[in-house]
Amino acid sequence: MLDISVAYNRYKFVGYEFLTWLWFVVEHDPSQLSHVIPETVKFTIGNRIMLENAVHDAVETITIKGDDAGLEEGVLALKKGALVTEIHLRATEEENEWQFTLKGESLNISNLKIPDTGQIETKDDIEGAVLEKFFLYEKIMNWLDGIFGYFIKIRLSPEWNDGVVPSIKKWILQ
Repeated sequence: MLDISVAYNRYKFVGYEFLTWLWFVVEHDPSQLSHVIPETVKFTIGNRIMLENAVHDAVETITIKGDDAGLEEGVLALKKGALVTEIHLRATEEENEWQFTLKGESLNISNLKIPDTGQIETKDDIEGAVLEKFFLYEKIMNWLDGIFGYFIKIRLSPEWNDGVVPSIKKWILQ
């Protein structure tokens, strides 16, 4: 049996590949996500992407942030062999918007901002507000679980090497 720290370090690349694939899909083929999330949900890249490139014995970290930041530097880092280690995403469904940062190493979600809930005017409104917040948290978690499950299914199939990797390479080299 593998020690937990050994397994963690051995397989953390899966999260990095997931985030890199997710960036590609969100930018170039968001219809792929309709397999696992409702078509009314739209994911977009937020205001921060972090990439890492292991060069010889050193690790190069590239961070792109800002509301109107261009992602050209990120694509250039991908050309040099970097992978996405952290990405800020927005998910919108009708007038609701979720914002969060997803970390590839552990697939942790941080800085999660859910849509605003209704005003609490009386004591009786508290239970409803709590349930609504739980519902909104559960919604984004279910979407991300579905997307990651879909990624794993593709990653383990022959389609990964035959179609997905060449498509990502083509996107990077444009």
